[in-house]
Amino acid sequence: MFLWQYLTLLLPITVQICKAQICEEFSDLDISHAIIGTSLEIRLLAYTRDNATCGTLLSHTDLSAHPQFNWSRPTTFVIHGYRPNGSPPIWVVELTKLLLARADMNVIVVDWNRGAANVNYLKTVENTHKAGDNLTAFIKVMQEHGASLSSIHMIGVSLGAHVSGFVGANLNGLIGRITALDPAGPQFTGTPPEDRLDPTDAQFVDVLHTDMDALGFREPLGHIDFYANGGADQPGCPKTIFSGTSYLKCDHQRSVLLFLDSLNWRCVSTAYPCASYKAFLDGDCLSCDRFGAAGCPVFGYDVTKWRDVLVKMGQTKTFFTTNTKSPFCRTNYRMEVMIWNEDVRFGYITVKLHGNGKEAVATIDHKPSEFKKYTETKLLAQFDKDIQSVKKVSLKFSTGNVLKAKYKLRVLRIRLRHLEREERPLCRYDILLQQGKEVTVKPIHCEESNF
Repeated sequence: MFLWQYLTLLLPITVQICKAQICEEFSDLDISHAIIGTSLEIRLLAYTRDNATCGTLLSHTDLSAHPQFNWSRPTTFVIHGYRPNGSPPIWVVELTKLLLARADMNVIVVDWNRGAANVNYLKTVENTHKAGDNLTAFIKVMQEHGASLSSIHMIGVSLGAHVSGFVGANLNGLIGRITALDPAGPQFTGTPPEDRLDPTDAQFVDVLHTDMDALGFREPLGHIDFYANGGADQPGCPKTIFSGTSYLKCDHQRSVLLFLDSLNWRCVSTAYPCASYKAFLDGDCLSCDRFGAAGCPVFGYDVTKWRDVLVKMGQTKTFFTTNTKSPFCRTNYRMEVMIWNEDVRFGYITVKLHGNGKEAVATIDHKPSEFKKYTETKLLAQFDKDIQSVKKVSLKFSTGNVLKAKYKLRVLRIRLRHLEREERPLCRYDILLQQGKEVTVKPIHCEESNF
């Protein structure tokens, strides 16, 4: 009898514990849902540092049902894009985890998979406006519970970037920040600002472009627009359609991977304001004097350090390059070469930095560089990693044409200046480079008169 009474008392407690431990997950659909077509349904999955891996399904209208959430804290919304096969985004869990590691905030994953999963892309585009209206109403409920519009950050991927823009426009541009990761281009290119994301949709709008020649948007949309690797083809992504679906989505999805890298402290990608990607690669845009002591802006989560000056400047286009995989960031040097050959030389330079058992490589091959006697040729050298203490430098000159005679490049002086770290430039004098042969030398700090 005692055992039965004990179990009777224990049962309600067990039920309550089970209820408390229910974790809501992102909708998992499949291609059949997309073929039939899904009607818009929005689920809001909330996470905090106290429940970083266990989502809570929020009520759209009654936040008093969730007393565990403090709505006066900053809140970040994560909004995905088109889901043609209905599967959950593979990056959403990692992004949530990294955001919570950065700050004590509420993270709300906006699950509109039902509405985004549809082979009819035009129908999904229509749903972006409805999703924007839905989230606007929810944020107004948040305000009633102590939320401040200026403390709201919306991270929108592809179509999610425009959903963020619609929310921001509905709230008169008063939300704090919109981060747009490769905003969708199809059906939005050429449309007026009220039908897409634009800089007036938030107090600060930062945009990344990685697939502007296909699924992404080409023109600037924010206070600052980052064009990774020029904004189109991303290194390491397939170049032909024979690679299957990866060919179609790799460039587009790279935007999220780059943002994740900016969150996890692995490295920093410095971006340079410039009129074009070509001018950037040519080394014509390596000065960031306009930003004062802060220097050039960095891509990603921490760009808010430059927020005030960027808002005053209006729309700013910036460029940076990446490695093929994480860590994606590269290290930039200004490289200056002076030769004493009588004849002009055209060719490519590969530079390697050695130090502490590591090697960093930069190949300057976007076009043949021109070298003239006693004339300083300025180049941008982008290394795949940072070497803190450079002990040796390797150089190789090539013309790219194996049929031509073997040229020699007689280098009078080479100078390397780190663009992201304050330190004395490295120099080396009187080097003979034979075409195709690598030469390794020990650099010295440049004399004061040379920099």
